[in-house]
Amino acid sequence: MALSSRTAPRTPRPSIELEVVGTERLSAHLVRVTLGGEGFAAFQNRPETDKYVKLKFTTPAPESAPVTRTYTVRRVDAVAGTLSIDFVVHGDEGLAGPWAARAQVGDRIELMGPGGGYAPDAAADFHLFAGDLSAAPAIAATLEALPSDAVGHAFIEVESDDAILALEAPAGVEVEWIVDPTHDPEALAAVVRQYDWPAGDVQVFAHGERESMKALRRVLFDEHGLERARVSLSGYWARGRTEDRFQAEKREPIGQIL
Repeated sequence: MALSSRTAPRTPRPSIELEVVGTERLSAHLVRVTLGGEGFAAFQNRPETDKYVKLKFTTPAPESAPVTRTYTVRRVDAVAGTLSIDFVVHGDEGLAGPWAARAQVGDRIELMGPGGGYAPDAAADFHLFAGDLSAAPAIAATLEALPSDAVGHAFIEVESDDAILALEAPAGVEVEWIVDPTHDPEALAAVVRQYDWPAGDVQVFAHGERESMKALRRVLFDEHGLERARVSLSGYWARGRTEDRFQAEKREPIGQIL
């Protein structure tokens, strides 16, 4: 949605409190937490398949303000009154991952949102997806939302075989897992570069580690000349950076993807 040229105040996203109604270990490093409860009635769903919420976490210092972390909503079940979020977990690293790993039914958490910016265009001739485990929830949600006759290819990079997930997709969309334990920022772009590029209108969703997305930017725009309007491209995180530093760098040259 385009804003007018005049500066318009941003409407604050609603803040609601939900409770954990279920958890599921999807793989060694991925945990799904399902949230619901009375607060779900205030959740304002959106049509985008990359919709996200900002979760509020408390830190050990009681006088400190809550810390927010942004996560993709994997699935919304309006009938059951729940939403599910998949968390990448690496031991005690970070705030959100450890919380998800220890979450119990009845635990409560506050969130703001959702926001969103991408939805698949049914008129596209081909759908291309590229990302890592952090983008897998949005890619999976999009694959489930595609029409049954959709054609496309999804490239998902993980660091080990035990991170590969079973995803549902239309028969014409192939899901390819790229296992790269070396964390080479060029690995994903190299695979996409070698792909037999389809003819027609290609719509792209590419999200994940920041330097990997910069490498993909060169493939998509410099080598294939895609129009900016047909590409959703951004960094969800940056290797070697804390979440707070990563967010701060978005305002610096190093953090710019487009």
